[in-house]
Amino acid sequence: MSPEHRPLLMRANRLLGANLVEANLVKIENLEAANERLLELVASGDSRQSTVLGILAYELKVVSEEDVLHHIVDEHSAGLVDLRSYDLSEDLRKSVDVGACWATWTLPFDKEEDVYFVATAYYLSPAVRTFWEKQLAGPIVWFGTTLEMLADCFEKIEAERAGQKPAQPAA
Repeated sequence: MSPEHRPLLMRANRLLGANLVEANLVKIENLEAANERLLELVASGDSRQSTVLGILAYELKVVSEEDVLHHIVDEHSAGLVDLRSYDLSEDLRKSVDVGACWATWTLPFDKEEDVYFVATAYYLSPAVRTFWEKQLAGPIVWFGTTLEMLADCFEKIEAERAGQKPAQPAA
């Protein structure tokens, strides 16, 4: 994680956690434990693991990503997207700031005219939505997706940019 993206990552995770508690999806004590673990992971530089949602869902097992996705669909009218079956826009794939994507667990995956289609696991973080609204400077249609799908896309983009053959995601 580059130093320039660390404040964004911390703000995105802090506000996501607060909204998960506010939505009664996790308890404050679980969030506190997840935040401590997040600090350890950020210090280690492991982008794929630096997610409070991932810690809550997969290490502490106090919430499921499915529950979070249902919440954003039901309460915020966001759509869902399966990025495994979607070809990312070449322009966005070449120009997107992958560090910002990792920090916010968000990916602009397509653009039609002036409207951006953005997939995120962090919709509940206002810092994430505000960041991408400023970056893209156009109307956004938001979609929820999983951490794994996003991480696979980020790693594929990084591999393409490095001139490597991307690893195939696990089936």
